[in-house]
Amino acid sequence: MTRLVAFAIFPRFQLMDVAGPIAAFDFANLVSPGAYVLTLCAPTSGVVRSSAGVSLEAEAFGSGPFDTVIVSGGYGLGDMDSISAVAQWLAREASTAKRVASVCVGSYALAEAGLLDGIRATTHWGWIDDFARRYPKVVVDRNAVFLREDKYWTSAGISAGIEMAIALIQDDLGPDAARAVMHEMFVHTRTAEGHVEPSWLQATGCASKRFDALRMWMRANVAKPMSVDLLAEKMSMSPRTFARLFREETGVTPAKAVERMRLEAARAMLTTGAASIEFVAEAAGFGKTERMRRAFQRFSGEVPKAIRQAARTLANEPDPLAQVLWIPATSVTRD
Repeated sequence: MTRLVAFAIFPRFQLMDVAGPIAAFDFANLVSPGAYVLTLCAPTSGVVRSSAGVSLEAEAFGSGPFDTVIVSGGYGLGDMDSISAVAQWLAREASTAKRVASVCVGSYALAEAGLLDGIRATTHWGWIDDFARRYPKVVVDRNAVFLREDKYWTSAGISAGIEMAIALIQDDLGPDAARAVMHEMFVHTRTAEGHVEPSWLQATGCASKRFDALRMWMRANVAKPMSVDLLAEKMSMSPRTFARLFREETGVTPAKAVERMRLEAARAMLTTGAASIEFVAEAAGFGKTERMRRAFQRFSGEVPKAIRQAARTLANEPDPLAQVLWIPATSVTRD
């Protein structure tokens, strides 16, 4: 089965919002030849210049049916004519398209067309407050990297668009194909809600699925004790056999894998929440703050307090693109 995927672009679109997902579908065609046919669409046919100055050739907005429509983000959506043209086209195509998706602030076009009314959606973190004010009927999720609500998919920034594309591929071709694309692109896996899965297994280049179920259990239970004996019992192996096979297939010892998972869980809590460092150490399975501090220093040379402070500083910084990427309040007729 061949699926037609249309990418909506416009003058001053963000190049990587398009190029990243296109690369994912390109790799998917290597895994499953003929799975996708990709096309670029724009308000008018011809060469369309991105914000980076690189141009792509696109067809004029036409009629599908398309399996999937993906709207790029970019500074150009600050132009009233552009966002209106994209939104009006989406309003026409949404009824026949199997899925409608957006990368970054491409979500503004979906919301402008009324497609996100009453459902959850996300966008670039720098514009999430503005998005919520402009589209009060949208249930804005401020934490997700990408979201799926029925046939509508939205994602945060550039890398989130790539991860969303891989999730779309998984929806079409299954987890094996998605895993193959993920490894080719070296993208961290995430759940359907956009939350990070530990990347230690992926980073080793391990192709074996032997420990997939165990990995998921470990991720869900980082706060619990995880001895080699316990993990081996879950795999119905002797501790010695388990430790040997685990290291052969992942490149790290079980103890090191557990530590890396706990570090990733701790980092996520330190950068996205207000919980105390003591609570983070307990919830991530380190128990004591000093043990967590030493683990971070060994792995990355950082300490928990510095990680938290850096995240808070970044969150309080003004967006340097605020004067460039101004998206006007437009009015699109919604039939």
